Amino acid sequence: MDKDTIGNIIKVYIREHRAAAAVYLAAVLLFYLVAGLYGYGDSMRHMSYALLLAAVLGLLTGTFHFVGYLRHLREIRDAGKKEGERREALPVPRTMAEQYYYDMVCGMEEERRAFLSEYDEKKKDRADYYTMWTHQIKTPIAALRLLLQEKGAGHSGRELEELFKIEQYAGMALHYARLDSMSGDLVLQSCDVWGIARQTVRQYSILFIGSGLSFSMEDCHLRAVTDEKWLSFVIGQILSNALKYTSRGQIRIYGEDKNGRPTGGEASWLVIEDTGIGIRESDLPRIFERGFTGYNGRLCQKSTGIGLYLCRQILDRLGHAIEVRSKMGEGTRVRLGFLQESQVTKM
Repeated sequence: MDKDTIGNIIKVYIREHRAAAAVYLAAVLLFYLVAGLYGYGDSMRHMSYALLLAAVLGLLTGTFHFVGYLRHLREIRDAGKKEGERREALPVPRTMAEQYYYDMVCGMEEERRAFLSEYDEKKKDRADYYTMWTHQIKTPIAALRLLLQEKGAGHSGRELEELFKIEQYAGMALHYARLDSMSGDLVLQSCDVWGIARQTVRQYSILFIGSGLSFSMEDCHLRAVTDEKWLSFVIGQILSNALKYTSRGQIRIYGEDKNGRPTGGEASWLVIEDTGIGIRESDLPRIFERGFTGYNGRLCQKSTGIGLYLCRQILDRLGHAIEVRSKMGEGTRVRLGFLQESQVTKM
């Protein structure tokens, strides 16, 4: 505790014990008054010595009591700062009032623990249901894909494109449900990020073909310690947004070095750039908030406000960076930043 805090505590301590001090002073005055009324002579002087000794003893006792009072306050303050179980950290109650407060805190702690336990159980049940539903919906989706393919490419291209979108939304629901338990699902290893990006682009090829947009992917070398499945989902979400909000022009994927310069060699950033409608400057600070759709979402009625939120949450857990730059009417540029394997080893 700093000096200002101790000064305030001393003031509070004096205020809390002013009744005892008032009683002591009243007793002193009473003794002097009685001695004066009966004219005890030297007894007044002797009484003054006794009262002086009592004052010194009272000061020492008060100082000792104040030190204990200060220690007691520190214990209560430290217990309040602890996470989780505070009951064990609380000091032993000294008074009946403190015992009542102690019992109240313990009761609230029990209620909190029961509430959190019930909440966690419901949350787990909900996540298990979403996971089960997503896995079950894959079966009719796969069957429908086979039926459409039997019709022939000329008749099922648009239908397959819409079916692919359904699969992506189902995948988003699964990743959203698993987000809180993501750490138990991670498989971190050295991965070819550029290869993961290529594979994800192939998965989205049906949407690229249907969009009629120009597409380019410039080779570079980019390896990092990451999880292939989760990173592929992030890249897929960014590509999905680029395709959703770009009606003409191109989508370009390339690498940048650590200084932000385009490179065909060693890269630190994966860049996905489009010439779509862009994002309002006022919306940019909030695009990673859950449920935020912004101007584009209200205009096009296509946004769920979940995609970029999931991307940020996943990349934060993987230790990667994401930056978004955009201008209305000119397009959007998304950069994914990765630590090199040598940098990860040094950490």
